[in-house]
Amino acid sequence: MSSLTLEMYIPRVRGCVGSSTSTRDKTNLKYITSGVSQAVQALKGEVDVLIKGVGERNVAKEVKHILEMARRASSKRETLHTDFLTPPVLKESMQILEKLADVKAIAQGGYPQAERCRISVGHPEELTSDPDVISALSIKGNFQFEPCSHGDFLGSILGTGIVREKLGDIILQGEQGAQIIVVPELVEFLMSTLVKVRNVPVTCTKIPLISLDYEPPRTKSFKTIEASLRVDALASAGFKISRSKLVEMISNGDVRVNWIPVTTKGNTLKSGDIVSVSGKGRLKIGEINSTKKGKFAVELIRYL
Repeated sequence: MSSLTLEMYIPRVRGCVGSSTSTRDKTNLKYITSGVSQAVQALKGEVDVLIKGVGERNVAKEVKHILEMARRASSKRETLHTDFLTPPVLKESMQILEKLADVKAIAQGGYPQAERCRISVGHPEELTSDPDVISALSIKGNFQFEPCSHGDFLGSILGTGIVREKLGDIILQGEQGAQIIVVPELVEFLMSTLVKVRNVPVTCTKIPLISLDYEPPRTKSFKTIEASLRVDALASAGFKISRSKLVEMISNGDVRVNWIPVTTKGNTLKSGDIVSVSGKGRLKIGEINSTKKGKFAVELIRYL
């Protein structure tokens, strides 16, 4: 798909000098106004076409906003930044942005495996390095006798009044506390207001991104032979729970594919999909091969 630029739609005007405007110039200016209007409509149409393959409505809405931001940044030769995005929005946005010739996009989350990232967009000639748009904080306390979960840290941070979109990943550090990624403008605020997680007193200090202590998740891989690639079949095999129980969990909204709740057991999975089940964890769909008997040999990667 060809990239869209305003220059494609706006005609050049000759002979417009000083404040005087000839009849011909007025006609040209009228034509320019019409051209700009056409460009805006074309831009809107182009974005609508680009997001056509995004299935989930809320995700598509956010992706559309990001694409419009990218076009604005490119045409004005400035750099704009999103808040922290959920994995589905991040994935869909980057897949589309990377296809656009007149837009450069950089995703940053603090470390290579970050799930929540910010995207910076701009013209390729202007966006030449990674913008300074994320910071890291260390939250320390004595959690030996009162272990705190990801949800405990998230709840305490949001309890200070900030919104989720300003916060990236939370990396648990066991008895020591946690490290978090956040927008730079909220570093001082959190350092002064976040003083407790549950009942544990904490101190917050800013740390460089290279000090993030992240260990890649431990996984266990195994293969299963299934008659279909439906989510109920593969999730049932991956989490070692009955098909009927899995179907019930789908109905209750407890099963997600690529972080989006599934509403029907008939959803078909593909390599690279992430399936999460409340209270059970998550797994990744690995390599898929067909068997001689017409079934599917599927690699399941379970996160431990």
